[in-house]
Amino acid sequence: VVSDHAVVSGTVRVFGNAAVSGTAWVSGTAWVSDNARVSGDAWVSDNAVVSGTARVSGTARVCDDALVSGTAWVAGHARVSDNARVSDNARVFGDAEVFGDAWVSDNAVVSDHAVVSGTVRVFGNAGVFDDAQVSGTAWVFDDARVSGTARVFGSAQVFGNAAVSGTAWVSGTAW
Repeated sequence: VVSDHAVVSGTVRVFGNAAVSGTAWVSGTAWVSDNARVSGDAWVSDNAVVSGTARVSGTARVCDDALVSGTAWVAGHARVSDNARVSDNARVFGDAEVFGDAWVSDNAVVSDHAVVSGTVRVFGNAGVFDDAQVSGTAWVFDDARVSGTARVFGSAQVFGNAAVSGTAWVSGTAW
């Protein structure tokens, strides 16, 4: 269903019970399927896919070959691009960015001005907040939190109940 003032252009596929509404824009060869919703001023373009019961709203952007699936939600001014994946009840919002080959899944949250890039994995109730950056091949999982202006990079792993905050930099393992 395409309603309100939404725009669909290119070789886009909107099917199943999917809906594009508000002033949302879906273009290129993007797919919106199943029970997914794209609303507000959100933009889904290029080869991006939004599927399952995923939501893209606000002024969020999902582009390139990105995938937002399952019960994921991308909102606010968030951007998901390149080959990034957001799935399984993960939430990306605020001015957060997820790109490269990064995966955010399994109840994880990336918000505020946080950046997740490279081949990073954020999952299992983990959170990346504020102006924090996670890059390289790092993993943040379990109930771990990265916040403030903290940086987690290289092949670092932050897990358990670890909290990396303030101006901390982690390039090894924290738990």
